[in-house]
Amino acid sequence: MKRRIIYLLFIGLLVSCAQGKISLETLLKEMTDRESIARFPDPGFTLKQFSSYDRAMIVPGDSTWFANWDRSMFIRTEENQGRKEYVMLDTDGPGSVVRFWMTFAGENSGLGILRIYFDGNTQPEIEGTAFDILSGQLLTEFPMAASVSEETRYENRGHNLYLPLPYAKHCKITYQSDNIRDAGAKTGGEAVYYNINYRTYPARTKVQTFTMENLKKNDELVKETNRLLATFGREIKQTLTQNSSASVILEPGKSITLPHDGSLAIRKFSIKTDPSITPQMLRSLVIEMRFDGQRTVWCPLGDFFGTGYQLRPSDTWYTSVKDDGTIECYWVMPFREEALITVHNYGTEPVPGIMLETGLAPWKWDRKSMYFGSTWHQYSHLQTGEMKNNEGGGGPFDINYVTLNGKGVYAGDAIALFNTVYAWWGEGDEKIYVDGEDFPSHVGTGTEDYYGYAWCRPEKFTNHPFISQPDGSGNFWPGYTVNIRQRSLDGIPFNSSLKFDMEMWHWTSATINFAPVTWWYMVPGGSTNQSEDTDGISQKVALRRSDIIPPVLSNGLIEGENMTIKSLTGGNVSYQNSSRWGWSQNVQLFWTGGEPGDTLSTTFESTETFEAHVTAVFTAAPDYGSVRLQINGSPVPGVFNLYHPEVTTREIYLGRKRIHSGENTLSVMITGKSPTDGKAFFGLDLLKINR
Repeated sequence: MKRRIIYLLFIGLLVSCAQGKISLETLLKEMTDRESIARFPDPGFTLKQFSSYDRAMIVPGDSTWFANWDRSMFIRTEENQGRKEYVMLDTDGPGSVVRFWMTFAGENSGLGILRIYFDGNTQPEIEGTAFDILSGQLLTEFPMAASVSEETRYENRGHNLYLPLPYAKHCKITYQSDNIRDAGAKTGGEAVYYNINYRTYPARTKVQTFTMENLKKNDELVKETNRLLATFGREIKQTLTQNSSASVILEPGKSITLPHDGSLAIRKFSIKTDPSITPQMLRSLVIEMRFDGQRTVWCPLGDFFGTGYQLRPSDTWYTSVKDDGTIECYWVMPFREEALITVHNYGTEPVPGIMLETGLAPWKWDRKSMYFGSTWHQYSHLQTGEMKNNEGGGGPFDINYVTLNGKGVYAGDAIALFNTVYAWWGEGDEKIYVDGEDFPSHVGTGTEDYYGYAWCRPEKFTNHPFISQPDGSGNFWPGYTVNIRQRSLDGIPFNSSLKFDMEMWHWTSATINFAPVTWWYMVPGGSTNQSEDTDGISQKVALRRSDIIPPVLSNGLIEGENMTIKSLTGGNVSYQNSSRWGWSQNVQLFWTGGEPGDTLSTTFESTETFEAHVTAVFTAAPDYGSVRLQINGSPVPGVFNLYHPEVTTREIYLGRKRIHSGENTLSVMITGKSPTDGKAFFGLDLLKINR
């Protein structure tokens, strides 16, 4: 018996030595090793998150589940050497911090002192302002320390640190600031938002704790890692033993397949399309992948590469999209015997000039090897609820990106969406449940925070290896948005299941299209809840608001915000959202900046021709002017003065008018300004058209 115990201990020691010690060096090398995420980690680890999420969230599904005071929420406060420090992370090792994101709000915010303590030491190993540590050059340079978007004011950026910070026994992170008033920053002061992802290894795993001295010692490795990440690893030499390609005009209902045999791994997969490929084609072309007979990928072509249904150039560690129609991915996709990559044309038009190409290299299949997978689903014409409040009222809800059953690693996701109102769509937080957790081990602070930027800013960023916003034009206005987050050291291992939910929190009532794509790895036999979303790919893609909300008269009503802008001679038109003024759907069409003589023409559609009584519901307010109106070229008698000392709505009968089958026009001309402030705003809530 003693001999057997000694033998087992000896074998364990050999395994431990073979595995080596986790350190800054090994983690940096892992970060740029594409193969690492395709094998289940050994030694294994959990990945969890500390964040400033609203602590009112306790029980899934109760009235506080969508509480939104996601700032200045800390674990506790401490007195350290006479100073007050707010504790953001406190965890036992062995482990490593692998992603650290923050943003701030309020005067002189972000200037407090961030301190990182390791292994129970009372003196911090890292100390400085959050800006200096996360996105400055106190620890490292771009892209492991980065703020995005570079087109955004620095104070409104998301600040991201991807430099790994390993520790053997313990890690604590604190923030010191005299500007913080209370949890949630409900009474003002500095608002602190943070998300920190960290690994925890098995208890006996050897980890070399981070030190500034060791960082300096590995200066060349750190610089080389940053260089490789900044060039997206395109310079890394790959010995590709096989290449396959095919070119075809893909007719509707037809497919093209690239077969691969042997124990190999696809290292590069590219598709060359005509740069004039239509958005509908990018959505109706579907990639299907089968590895050793198991289908793991079913995803529209554009979404698979992180561009959605419009070509939006970007580069990440795993994907590349060029404006000439070349799209590539660098996910490592191993298989034991056979891989089939098929592109289906589910559309109604032939797709010209499509070329597929793969590059492969040998792969030694073992018990840790995993199949690559990707799922996609569109939530079409999604109703986002009513006007929200920070207590979670207004009808927010969770939507599911994916649920995975089996053993694997979650590797990233992206969304392509079309917003229909002038309000932020992404206030919601990610909630990720690993291995059947009752409460998610990842709870975030906002969709834009999860994707690495901040404050719903629309400015694009496309030069970071792991996060990207190739298009943000739909963040504040009706339009298209694409967000990407791909994972490296922050990949999430799971042993039995992973469920990824995202809060759908739109600040106002809206109808949107929201389509998430996910990327992951699982050992053979895993399954997913998302299958073929043929309904989603058959939907007409939204290029303008009217593609989701047609300006059609329904039940004798047409909302002002649903009418199409036909022409505008001056000023700007938007949609104003508020639950205070009694507008139908809490929204009105809002024209600002116009001058006397300027004209706005809007249109709506009818399915038939008839005579009708027309009544308009306008807004009257201190900064509104006077207007004349025409309906289908027929003048409405009189001038309508919409000035009022308080904001209110005014219902005005416009007469009996002829409504045409097809397009109808309401024209508004400004005739005068407000007598108090010289403005001439105009607001239309809705038209009532009754026979």
